[in-house]
Amino acid sequence: MVVSTQVPHLLRAARGEKVDRPPVWMMRQAGRYMKAYRELRDKYPSFRDRSEIPEVAVEVSLQPWKAFQPDGVILFSDIVTPLPGLGIEMDIAEGKGPIIESPIRTLAQVDNLRPLQPEESLPFIKTILQALSHEVGDKSTVLGFVGAPWTLAAYAVEGKGSKTYSAIKGMAFSDPTVLHQLLAKLADAIAIYARYQIDCGAQVVQMFDSWAGQLSPQDYDTFALPYQKRVFEQVKQTHPDTPLILLVSGSAGVLERMATSGADIVTVDWAVDMADARARLGQDMKVQGNLDPGVLFGSKQFIRDRIYDTVKKAGNYGHILNLGHGVLPTTPEENVAFFFETAKQLKY
Repeated sequence: MVVSTQVPHLLRAARGEKVDRPPVWMMRQAGRYMKAYRELRDKYPSFRDRSEIPEVAVEVSLQPWKAFQPDGVILFSDIVTPLPGLGIEMDIAEGKGPIIESPIRTLAQVDNLRPLQPEESLPFIKTILQALSHEVGDKSTVLGFVGAPWTLAAYAVEGKGSKTYSAIKGMAFSDPTVLHQLLAKLADAIAIYARYQIDCGAQVVQMFDSWAGQLSPQDYDTFALPYQKRVFEQVKQTHPDTPLILLVSGSAGVLERMATSGADIVTVDWAVDMADARARLGQDMKVQGNLDPGVLFGSKQFIRDRIYDTVKKAGNYGHILNLGHGVLPTTPEENVAFFFETAKQLKY
């Protein structure tokens, strides 16, 4: 038996190696737009069941791999998955997102949080990641992901998703001591979780700071950036060779700040022209993105033109082709297939 030692395409690009085309995957590439996923969701209506029963989560994670052969296969999970391991009980409501039973509002609640022990509270993660690694081999890169401290704190304090973030901003602007202690505890837990994912088979880890774009730049510098750095520094201490990606939704105003976080790759959303993003971040920073997910509702010619435009603007180094956010639930599946087919035919 010959064991291949080939390094997967996306991992090579993420490390900064020269590749012959940009690697491609999609955020939320496993999900409601796929008929296979909807059928499985009918069988397992609870999101936590779909993401925490290993054989189900593996099947969901591999649905887009089997359909489209992306260069990255990402763990099917949620950013709030580790919270119960800290003592923050939650559920994930279909169509509504995470619901926190007892939102964190006091210092006593923060003091009562326990350190994350993923082997005990998240044993399914190892089973899922090891199965994905075995399934895709060196044909694709296995991606793990975590939530960032600010975003997890926003869920924990608000109790659910929010449009105004008034509860956590009220805490930030009136009693920041409690929030900083919460953010520090979350950062340390997230670092443990990211390292655990890497030990279990994740070759690249993306951190989602989904709600940090709701902060002004000065508040981003206070409540988001220092804790992003805290996570990345701890992960790099033990796993210096694992590429780390940072995503902030609505990041146009903080792109340069993202480049100082310690991330190896910055995800760019579609509100920023990719050529402008390259200029603002500097040519040494690797980038991911940044097609508007709505492009996939367009004609095939339009999708092709936008892919070519993005790749041209990103240049022939350090670019992972992706959407600027997750694929939308009603996206035509054949257009997702066309996106991948077109991307994989590109040549630098």
